[in-house]
Amino acid sequence: MSKVRFKELIKCGITGHSGTIGKNLIRANKKIKFIYFKGNIINKNQVENWIKNNNFEYLIHLAAIVPIREVNRNKRKAFKVNTIGTSNLVRAIIKIDNNIKWLFFASTSHVYSSSKKKIKEDFPIKPISYYGRTKFLAEEKLKILKKKEIKICIGRIFSTANNSQRNNYLVPDLKKKIKKIRNTIVLENLNHFRDFISIQDIAKILIHMLKNNVNGIFNICSSKKVRLTEIAKIISNYYKKKITLKLNKKPSYLIGNNQKLKKIFKKKINKDLKKIILDD
Repeated sequence: MSKVRFKELIKCGITGHSGTIGKNLIRANKKIKFIYFKGNIINKNQVENWIKNNNFEYLIHLAAIVPIREVNRNKRKAFKVNTIGTSNLVRAIIKIDNNIKWLFFASTSHVYSSSKKKIKEDFPIKPISYYGRTKFLAEEKLKILKKKEIKICIGRIFSTANNSQRNNYLVPDLKKKIKKIRNTIVLENLNHFRDFISIQDIAKILIHMLKNNVNGIFNICSSKKVRLTEIAKIISNYYKKKITLKLNKKPSYLIGNNQKLKKIFKKKINKDLKKIILDD
């Protein structure tokens, strides 16, 4: 693991800069000049022109369709953006003579199946959702870059929450639903366990990985088990609303083991669920 010396401002290409993680990442470090991809990741020519016309050594690939409901509504589009879009990026790097030596790919915990045990990076791949399938197929596309001897870092990001998240994500949808109720509401399908990490912590981890040219696959998570009903209760208490929870489905589990991450990232990871949901 070789640390990057920031003697001068370095350039890092970034896709998905307008997303929640991208925005926080850009704010997290002023010694990096981020070069935004503002085109359509599905368009091969636009991707190639961006790689060709910008000289950067580092690349962070965040562009994706993430919300599960959005993915399931249009699986074809999700596959094009998440999988084919990544393939377009990889092929452009292979095709064009450039100086890229390190690439970070934002993957997901959804590449794993439900497990009551904390999931390690070598856990068998069996995507729990179609979104997870598109991301794992994208991970496979990155293997081609071994020909270029580019260091690849794959971050399998677990659940996140942030005030700037748009609709279709769990937390903003719950906030919207609970905030507008007058009397009480019955909430279903929250009998699941997830592992939440703050967007700010994700940004710090990504910057650390870039600075140290970290390569390999890492779970990016807090390693704390959270029942989704806890989130609903925190939000309802905050807005002083009454809710009824109907636990009518078999629970699923996606809790990460972050021991590999903690070996390279020594800073404390926030586990305060209330802060992550309301104040992050």
